[in-house]
Amino acid sequence: MSAFSRFTPLIQSLPATVPFVGPEAIERNRGLEVKARIGANENGFGPAPSVLRAITEAAPETWKYNDPENHALKQALAAHLGCQPQNIAIGEGIDSLLGQIVRLVIDPGMPVVTSFGAYPTFNFHVNGFGGRLVTVPYVNDREDLDGLLAAVRRENPPLVYFANPDNPMGSWWDADSIVALARALPETTLLILDEAYCETAPEGSTPDIYALIDQPNVIRTRTFSKAYGLAGARIGYVISTPGTAAAFDKIRNHFGMARISTAAALAALEDQAYLGEVLENIRLSRERIGGIARENGLVPLASATNFVAIDCGRDGAYSKAIVDGLMEHGVFIRMPGVAPLNRCIRISTGPEADMALLEEALPKVLKTL
Repeated sequence: MSAFSRFTPLIQSLPATVPFVGPEAIERNRGLEVKARIGANENGFGPAPSVLRAITEAAPETWKYNDPENHALKQALAAHLGCQPQNIAIGEGIDSLLGQIVRLVIDPGMPVVTSFGAYPTFNFHVNGFGGRLVTVPYVNDREDLDGLLAAVRRENPPLVYFANPDNPMGSWWDADSIVALARALPETTLLILDEAYCETAPEGSTPDIYALIDQPNVIRTRTFSKAYGLAGARIGYVISTPGTAAAFDKIRNHFGMARISTAAALAALEDQAYLGEVLENIRLSRERIGGIARENGLVPLASATNFVAIDCGRDGAYSKAIVDGLMEHGVFIRMPGVAPLNRCIRISTGPEADMALLEEALPKVLKTL
């Protein structure tokens, strides 16, 4: 049989992998039903009723392609953020935009700096374009700004990734520290500042829109998947200088955005009152998760996101046993992927019905262990 492969050497060298195993796959593979879906950092409180009405009204026109320039959404985001439409690029969620950013600046073999244990989908894209990952350990469950900067100075990478607030630990840095990091980087290093959870973050942790808007080597990525409850609609955007934002036009899927999704995003931006209600629900749910953890002898970490990382006090094997055990009761959660972060489990906020299932199942699981 011929040894010929139609795939490039890079693709042949990569494993067939999925950064996250979805709850649907777990249901299929284990024959279990997910009753409490609190593992994927989705917003279980859902989008606003006004957003659902907008989706319904837009549905009859789904036979049309979306505006390839995303004009209306750029205008609305610019008005909401206080910048110019030229500062914004739109994409099918942050995951898609991360892949485009890597494609824009990384050739095979080039170094890319990130934190060890940070968002694995970013790593997936770096590997897919042949980049060489250089990782910096977390310190005290936070991404190490000094360590990232030191790695940049050592490696001279075209790209560095940093999330604030952080996934998977829920930790955060203050805005001044982030701006200082950005300004300390060489102009040849592009910073991805992933702000997927900025709406749930405490005051003073997200840099002002004008603090970084003039830096061509900074790209801020944001999403409608978390606080706005539109993960399934796939709506992400970047904020940067006009020149950097325009570069996406060279490679993006110009018809990648769904018309219904755009209608949903526009309606979500208009309904800031509902966003405020959801943010309060998320805050209360974080407290609820923390209380359940403490009742079971576990330690919840402070969180600026819509999830809580919980220190289980042992190792990754013990945390995985808890994750697997909760799934036996229909409670879907996740955990960080590498030590020492994987001593924790990670639970997304959600409605009280989900919290009640967690409260009932967790002590049963711990007792079996």
